[in-house]
Amino acid sequence: MLPKVHRLWHPHDFKAVYARGVHRKTSHLTLRALRCSPDPDDLTADGDRTKRSTRIGISISQKVSKRAVIRNRIKRQIRAAFRQLLPKLSEGWDIVVVVKPTALECNYAEFLQELEQLLVQAEVIHEYSGGNIV
Repeated sequence: MLPKVHRLWHPHDFKAVYARGVHRKTSHLTLRALRCSPDPDDLTADGDRTKRSTRIGISISQKVSKRAVIRNRIKRQIRAAFRQLLPKLSEGWDIVVVVKPTALECNYAEFLQELEQLLVQAEVIHEYSGGNIV
């Protein structure tokens, strides 16, 4: 499970990412990412704005599989991949990963590789250096 500060829960947050976020695709996943501005209420004692944590949501429909067990297994693998990539992510993003029906044939390593590729393309990984991950 992802830490609570890194979870995207509310439907209006998902809708905002779908409406205004950047859109990147691979053969098994689609990534939508929206750079969020800090809330005006989030001020520190010095008057600086605090940076919001990057929040992640996963969307997987019954078109992928009718069986909830399979959909939940895919979500667990994607969350585990995000846990590994979390230290590399820039702060202040809302990310939604949409799983395509072709993802049934993927394993954890393929999800990790595709997520890293998508995050570099969307410039969410703060170690972005022209396509090479430092």
